[in-house]
Amino acid sequence: MHFSKKFKGALRESNSHLVVGLDSDITKIPEFLKTEVNPIAAFNNLVVEATKEFACGYKLNIAFYERDAERGFAAIRSTLAAIPEHLITIADAKRGDIENTTELYAQAFFDELNFDSITVQPYMGQDSARPFLRRKNKFVWMLALTSNYGANDFQFLKVENKPLWEVVVEKALGWNDHKTGFVFGASHTKEIAKMTKNFPEVPLLIPGIGAQKGSLEKTINSLNHTLFVINQSRSIIYAAPKAETAEEFKTIVGEAAMKSRDEINGFLMMKK
Repeated sequence: MHFSKKFKGALRESNSHLVVGLDSDITKIPEFLKTEVNPIAAFNNLVVEATKEFACGYKLNIAFYERDAERGFAAIRSTLAAIPEHLITIADAKRGDIENTTELYAQAFFDELNFDSITVQPYMGQDSARPFLRRKNKFVWMLALTSNYGANDFQFLKVENKPLWEVVVEKALGWNDHKTGFVFGASHTKEIAKMTKNFPEVPLLIPGIGAQKGSLEKTINSLNHTLFVINQSRSIIYAAPKAETAEEFKTIVGEAAMKSRDEINGFLMMKK
């Protein structure tokens, strides 16, 4: 199935624009899970079980798994196996390198682990993204405008009388506009409004709500299309740090995910 069809289907079937970010840190998970053979795998599986009816997909921040080497990749496999087939998966890997190196990344994340999509650094140009873009039924989320304070170092520099992020978007869409979406930090509401007005068919992945000072209401109000997902992580996956049982954990985390989904949908309804 082409990613765009799966993406739209996930939004529709789940009635949700929420992507749960699995930035899973063993120091922050409940104590009862730390005795498991693979604590992060066990934690993630409970999060997925608790949130799958409220989310349209999951984003795994790969750095949290790479640091644990073999056990981390085992956790990735276990997590992906637990995610329902109709929901989207995102490898938040932010890869970008020369083409023969990127080909190996594409083999790892798409061919071996079978993620639906991946985040990519576009700075090295078209050939660095080509191995991801040529994979059938896969998708690339290019970093365009991020929420970290260092974003101003480069992303707003003027190139051809345009901010660099705009040049990145225009050039990247020329590489393959059917397999490319963009990452926009939630704090950049003016730019999100401009992007979604100029490119109404291009999906956005929007992180940065809460912890990075993004306002959910302002972000939703800035959107000019509905092909977007909002990533939320800490407020959901760490909602039950003192839970003592799996059932208690799933109840609290599920309620947090439901609240996030309903808040997004509520602000969307208010726009109509």
